[in-house]
Amino acid sequence: MQEEPTSLRIQDPGVRALFTEASRFQSWLDVEAALALAQAELGIIPDSAAEEITRKAHLPYLDLEAVRAGLARTGHPLVPLIWELDRVCEGDAGGYVHWGATTQNITQTGQLLLVRQAHHIFLKQLATLLTTLAGLAERTKNDLLPGRTHGQHAVPATFGYKVAVWMDELSRHVERLHGCEGRVFVAMLGGGAGTLASLGEIGLATQDKMAARLGMASMPVPARTIGDHQAEYVTLLGMLAATGSKMGREIYTLMKQEFGEVEEPVPPGTVGSSTMPQKRNPKLSQDIIAAAAQIRALVPLALEAMQTEHEADRTTSIMMSRALAQACELTGDMLQRLVELFAGLQVFPERMRRNLDLSGGLIMAEALMLELGKQIGRQRAHDAVYDAAQASVTEGRAFRELLATDPHVNARLQLAQVEELLDPAQYTGLCCQFAERGAVRARQTASMITRRLAEQGARV
Repeated sequence: MQEEPTSLRIQDPGVRALFTEASRFQSWLDVEAALALAQAELGIIPDSAAEEITRKAHLPYLDLEAVRAGLARTGHPLVPLIWELDRVCEGDAGGYVHWGATTQNITQTGQLLLVRQAHHIFLKQLATLLTTLAGLAERTKNDLLPGRTHGQHAVPATFGYKVAVWMDELSRHVERLHGCEGRVFVAMLGGGAGTLASLGEIGLATQDKMAARLGMASMPVPARTIGDHQAEYVTLLGMLAATGSKMGREIYTLMKQEFGEVEEPVPPGTVGSSTMPQKRNPKLSQDIIAAAAQIRALVPLALEAMQTEHEADRTTSIMMSRALAQACELTGDMLQRLVELFAGLQVFPERMRRNLDLSGGLIMAEALMLELGKQIGRQRAHDAVYDAAQASVTEGRAFRELLATDPHVNARLQLAQVEELLDPAQYTGLCCQFAERGAVRARQTASMITRRLAEQGARV
């Protein structure tokens, strides 16, 4: 089991509980029950057998110690569970359990049932996160800070603009997650080599009915070597993790004392260090970055697992199963920490403004250049402002002073104009609008998630 990242007072979103032994066994039993009901509907097995199998396909009816003993004896992941379900079914119903199926049909379909539950948790977390970010964007849409490129001051921006960027990416991740559902959450019933030889012509109809009972789509070709849909889901989680890591890294950086522009929640009593009592460490940010890196590292494993030899290979099944389960567990961890981080994030606009003014107006060089360029041309204006800016840095002289003595500048711009052009509040472009529009879209996306989950819940 992958070690869970540790942070104080973080609510478990419930993803890890989906991949326990009990949950895994029950998902397989659910598939066996759906298979039996589908086969009874098509006249393959007796109705009475399907009813009894469905009634007993629940863990409380089974002797799990007997199942575990069978697992240890046989080394087979499913057969002991089938034996136990057969045993508890009354009459001859047990003899119809697992009719025409092979192990991977049940275990893979069952795992995708669990992944779908995790998927719903992720979407709920994203809805909460987007709603939180929408409020943060609106509150900070005019909070000035230095926009930084290549780690250096570039032009003024606002914190709300940063949030708008995050919301934009997260909204597209939601679109991707919704868009993959029909491809990823599919039932498989191909038999031993995916050829449906065990069920014949009625096999695809059986798979369709089994899938419908599980609220899933049906694989067009139920081959055991097909894994692109599972790899797609891991890849989508990897992309989501990249955005999450970017967000966590930005907060981690801006929380450094040298920046001091934000602080993640540090609840009273939190200990940052066993030896340095002053530490207020960015634990949530670090957990997010660490979990995200592990999620992304699982993407190559999932892609490797697509390369199955012949008609089936246990090697790649193990790899894919591990990639899916671990990616889901870590994604739940990461998203929950993102929710907690931004719900309690402190923003310090005064410090942002002090940082914005560190260069003595140099961050406004572009605005000066463009205004001067209206009169002498862009390139000549660039050269004039460049000379003043570089001299300010290398000679330690005030940018304003150098501008005042430059003949290109003082001959064309009044002192009052220069002062106005050096005001960063007048040069934030569409930061405010991006934040406002992003907040609207984020709330719309969150509402859409809630609506779709309600519809899917009613359907499934």
